[in-house]
Amino acid sequence: MLTHPTLDQLHALGLHGMAKAFADIEAGGDATSLGHAEWLALLLEREASLRRDKRLSKRLQYAKLRQQACVEDIDYRTPRGLDRSLLTMLVEGQWIDDHANLLICGPSGVGKSWIASALGNKACRDNRSVLYQRVPRLFSDLALARGDGRHPRLLRALGRVDLLILDDWGLEPLDAAARHDLLEILEDRYGRRSTIVTSQLPVDQWHALIGDPTYADAVLDRLVHNAHRIDLNGESMRRTRKPSRKA
Repeated sequence: MLTHPTLDQLHALGLHGMAKAFADIEAGGDATSLGHAEWLALLLEREASLRRDKRLSKRLQYAKLRQQACVEDIDYRTPRGLDRSLLTMLVEGQWIDDHANLLICGPSGVGKSWIASALGNKACRDNRSVLYQRVPRLFSDLALARGDGRHPRLLRALGRVDLLILDDWGLEPLDAAARHDLLEILEDRYGRRSTIVTSQLPVDQWHALIGDPTYADAVLDRLVHNAHRIDLNGESMRRTRKPSRKA
């Protein structure tokens, strides 16, 4: 069999996974023991696997998640009020298909950002688009974007991802521009996409944080009424877990 011309053709067609599998089978001496259907099945599976890996890598790169977290590593042993049945449902991802939201509240260090990042990672693995944003930096970036013409493009990017993660909400009060931007983002996403919000403040304090009652009513109506909620408590996991020391 003319191995090299075949490999060249596979690479020319962009079938790099199939080319790698073809070379591996030839080098391993298994070529003669496989039928045509088995050959084709192995080549196709390797190509599909490579494309899945590339797609996931691009989604994770775009998401820019704060933590390298996976849902398989969620700690249920540390007492912090984590509802395992709710997390199991969230991991399945149907709530994203239903365009519901998720609010994660609790004191600093109990794992809010970690859980949000883990769910974002799972959404990427499920071939959904994800984008992580820290709220203070997001509003600063949007304020700067007003001056250089990027503002509409940034709002569109925030509106179209399947899952938007707004981390560290409530660290500071909102000014008029931030209130307007927040409402525009949630209005674009309402009933179409899902949003995760993490905050150290309980939800019943968000209305006062937003400041303007009219904006507050509109924002919370689009964010809270169709949201699942995780209310964490307990000590900071950063303090309870000692850093490892090298010998």
